[in-house]
Amino acid sequence: MSKTDKRDEVVRAALELIAELGFHGAPMAMIAERAGVGAGTIYRYFENKDVLIAELFREVEEKIYADLLEGYSTKNPIRERFLHLGTALLRYYIANPLEFRYLEQFYNSPFGVAHRRSKLLGSKEGCYFFRELFEEAVSQQVMKDLPLVLLFDLAFGPLFAAARDHILGFVTLDDLLIARIIEACWDGVKR
Repeated sequence: MSKTDKRDEVVRAALELIAELGFHGAPMAMIAERAGVGAGTIYRYFENKDVLIAELFREVEEKIYADLLEGYSTKNPIRERFLHLGTALLRYYIANPLEFRYLEQFYNSPFGVAHRRSKLLGSKEGCYFFRELFEEAVSQQVMKDLPLVLLFDLAFGPLFAAARDHILGFVTLDDLLIARIIEACWDGVKR
């Protein structure tokens, strides 16, 4: 197995175990065992578990952003951009349930709180297209004049719940239902 393959196996094992068992339930030794590598091998790629968790999040986030920005244009009307991002985000979560479950663990942990605080309050890169869209929409009085964090909650909180319910088998989200959910999210934030 090459170095790249070993690192990829470690990342995959960490993603699976953290999604299944949470951060505390997935010690480095268990991740190494699942990856089929020696415990010391992980430390060649990741200094410690915190670094592994942060790197895993960064990689998942990069994939999501690339997916969301495909076909996205800032020249489109605000509503159309919102619908594009919401639809792409929900579809990504549905297509990648393991990554979605990891993100739930991450966002509901101290790692996620710190990351979200810096991202939403503007001191961290990433998610700029969401922030720009929402700030433009508020300034043009297209969206409700609420703090950015609340607009995110109203717009995208329901997407997390819908994706979770789909993944758990409580509902099957088809194209029509996805479109209706995103429209309902839009209705929640528009003026």
